[in-house]
Amino acid sequence: MSVLEGIRVLDFGRYIAGPCCATLLGDFGAEVIRVEKVDGSEDRFTSPITSDGEGCLFLQLGRNKKGLTLNPMKPEGKEILARLVATADVVLANLPFETLEAMGLDYASLKAIKDDIISVTPSAFGSTGPYAAKVGFDGIGQAMAGNMHLSGPADQPTKSWAPYVDFTTAILMAFGTMVALRERDKTGQGQQVEGSLLGSALWVGNAFLMEQAALALDRVGSLNRSQGGGPADTFATMDGWVLVHVTGRPLFERWARLMGEEHWLEDPRFEGDQDRGDNGQLLSERMAPWCAERSTAEVLTALEKARIPGAPILNPQQALDDPHVNAVGYLQDIDYPGLERPARVADTPVKLSATPGAILRRAPTLGEHTDDVLEALGYSAAEIGELREKRVV
Repeated sequence: MSVLEGIRVLDFGRYIAGPCCATLLGDFGAEVIRVEKVDGSEDRFTSPITSDGEGCLFLQLGRNKKGLTLNPMKPEGKEILARLVATADVVLANLPFETLEAMGLDYASLKAIKDDIISVTPSAFGSTGPYAAKVGFDGIGQAMAGNMHLSGPADQPTKSWAPYVDFTTAILMAFGTMVALRERDKTGQGQQVEGSLLGSALWVGNAFLMEQAALALDRVGSLNRSQGGGPADTFATMDGWVLVHVTGRPLFERWARLMGEEHWLEDPRFEGDQDRGDNGQLLSERMAPWCAERSTAEVLTALEKARIPGAPILNPQQALDDPHVNAVGYLQDIDYPGLERPARVADTPVKLSATPGAILRRAPTLGEHTDDVLEALGYSAAEIGELREKRVV
């Protein structure tokens, strides 16, 4: 039995922070109904890879979900929504708060239908404060938390290609949802679960903000070189690039011996991690020629022998081909209509020994389960046909 079997989630999410939260719940057995526009919501078509234009983001985050199309702004759509909410445990929607109210997806409206409902509302800036009405995506959180300022070179703020703020928010929202479900099990009470992109970005980068508040160091970016230890940087080899990360005295001692620089172990410039971070440019300049004289394989072999963390910097195809990635099964091959080859979908990222999550079904085609969901709500085939004619579904 899946741990969340019997929990129904209505997923009105868009793009990542909302849909990914629902995906994680679905991976562990929740029944997730993805609700989108009659013609398909925008995130279905982001980075298209199928013959019908469905995107890779949707194929990743739509798995383990049923697909329902619905226009909740029409009177008949409002009735369908009310019936759906009455059967649900969790309603998730990362939409602007005024939109939630207009659609009847705000917590007060949901609670009026089902008293113990759990409303999950990730947003860009949260529901209070001067920015509450503003909209935003992952990069907005990266930009406003100070994280972009500290990434890249000193004169060029740099955004992470991977949308880590979105995914971090999704994980935190899934955690919050589980806590709310646990509280409901104990007290019978539902509640609202809130999170924000800016809040997640500030949480991830809190240590740097704390340092600034305490010491006012006004740090700027140092590209890939760490400012809190070293050597921790990227280095070119004869045939590629590697990342090396030395933190802590034992690792630094092993690195100094590998470099033949044992005398640096008595050098006050490299005494502690922060000292090594403050003088990291010197350490990087020492290691760079050592790496440049060797192949990537030779560098990594030497680092592994010395038990120093290092890794090759892979391009996406190399990551797909990596033997460890494939041996562990981090990516699963999932067939989808309109794809000539299976989609390589990331498996459930957390492993439980007794109640593991799993990808049990591919992402739904547009409105694939609309008839099934409506029939379960009591609609006849004739009524469903009429709703389709009116473009309610």
